[in-house]
Amino acid sequence: MSALSLAVRDSATMLRRNLLHARRYPSLTLNLLLTPVMLLLLFVYLFGDTMSAGIVGSGADRSDYIAYVVPGILLMTIGSTVIGAAVSVATDMSEGIVARFRTMAIHRGSVLIGHVIGSVLQSIASVVLVGAIAVAIGFRSTDATALEWLAAFGLLVLFALALTWIAVGMGMASPNAEAASNSAMPLILLPLISSAFIPIDSIPGWFQPIAEYQPFTPAIETLRGLLLGTEIGHNGWLALGWSIVLTALGYRWSTASFKRDPK
Repeated sequence: MSALSLAVRDSATMLRRNLLHARRYPSLTLNLLLTPVMLLLLFVYLFGDTMSAGIVGSGADRSDYIAYVVPGILLMTIGSTVIGAAVSVATDMSEGIVARFRTMAIHRGSVLIGHVIGSVLQSIASVVLVGAIAVAIGFRSTDATALEWLAAFGLLVLFALALTWIAVGMGMASPNAEAASNSAMPLILLPLISSAFIPIDSIPGWFQPIAEYQPFTPAIETLRGLLLGTEIGHNGWLALGWSIVLTALGYRWSTASFKRDPK
């Protein structure tokens, strides 16, 4: 077999391994999903009318705020789900299974590739689940074209890939699963300081630079524009740029850590 065929075969084996782990131990994924789902229900049903009036103006109802908040919740779902990748990688490293893989005749990169692809698939599945809940409580995307829906899906996959590589790097750098979970918490906290729940100009002045110059805000604004059929402006290019940069950084960090000899 060629080197490429071996890499594909071994990566598929590692992907199957990670998906089996996720199926046998679903509690981690469900716990990570709890945060975006609870925030969606909390902001829509508790603050929905007030937030709609503040963002859209008088006469707005809860449905206006549902349309505004769902794109941010979907990207927060990705940030929450990929924490599982950091925990899974850290667990493999601390329990010695990676050391065992190093002694076997398998493609070394397949270990990381299996984690990354598995995490991206879980992230998209989580987004579909949260999106179904959003539709059930009133979210509608009637103005988006088929091309915009396709672009929105591509953005979600690309952003999930970028955050997964960052999470894998965090897992590689952590001594255990608990430390990996803690180090990956900014992936949940950053969306809270963005345009996910309120417009940037409504955020206190000393928080506005953090909200504006971070990867989640342009991704949220791009996804919001695609799903609602509104203008995206320069946010599309910023979201694409952030995704490429984070993917490259996470990939370099993860592979460099993986190639380093264990202590």
